[in-house]
Amino acid sequence: MKKVIVSWSGGKDSCFACYKAMQAGYTISYLANTVSKEYKRVRFHGLKDTLIQKQAQALGIPLLQKETSAENYEKEFKDNIEQVISEDICGVVFGDIHLQHCLAWANKVCNDMGVAALEPLWGKEPQKILSDFIESGFEAIVVSTQANLLGKEWIGRKLDKSFLTDIKNLKAVDVCGENGEYHTLVIDGPLFKKRIEIKKSDKVLRGGYWFLDITEYRLIANKSSTF
Repeated sequence: MKKVIVSWSGGKDSCFACYKAMQAGYTISYLANTVSKEYKRVRFHGLKDTLIQKQAQALGIPLLQKETSAENYEKEFKDNIEQVISEDICGVVFGDIHLQHCLAWANKVCNDMGVAALEPLWGKEPQKILSDFIESGFEAIVVSTQANLLGKEWIGRKLDKSFLTDIKNLKAVDVCGENGEYHTLVIDGPLFKKRIEIKKSDKVLRGGYWFLDITEYRLIANKSSTF
């Protein structure tokens, strides 16, 4: 049995990488998530720590969640994973696509921990990744954007065929938002045992970024999961 941990942000790339790892025969032992010490939110996504906890509950996968600082992020990231690394964990799954510095960082921290860095999405064409994500039955929404590239109207949009058509027509934006143009929250899909229903949210502009501040949500029954 090949046990792995998934580096988890709550968004589409980490989720789809998790999905691909499971299809390849890996067993997901934990999701490893980090949030800022200052705000108790996922950096750049703006998702509250409690929402990530609820998402992990919807997936039925144990969550390792740790507060981190910008100054000591790498050490704290590794500390979060190393607490369970003795449980026959063979690797960590990442959702990187084409940024070389992200790949190098993943390889470095995994080498330090003595496990493999697994990159199921690496080198694949971004438009194909997003199309496959949608076609696989995942449901995700946009929760943050760089305000100078994607305005308020993009916040809360569902990732569907219409979204794919619109995003690929923007020349200055990576289709998957790999350069940080936008971030997402996955609320349902073939890995989910329950669906996240968002009951209340607000669109907030902060520091040059639009965020969807989700303040009320619940888990509801969904279709049977694939796994």
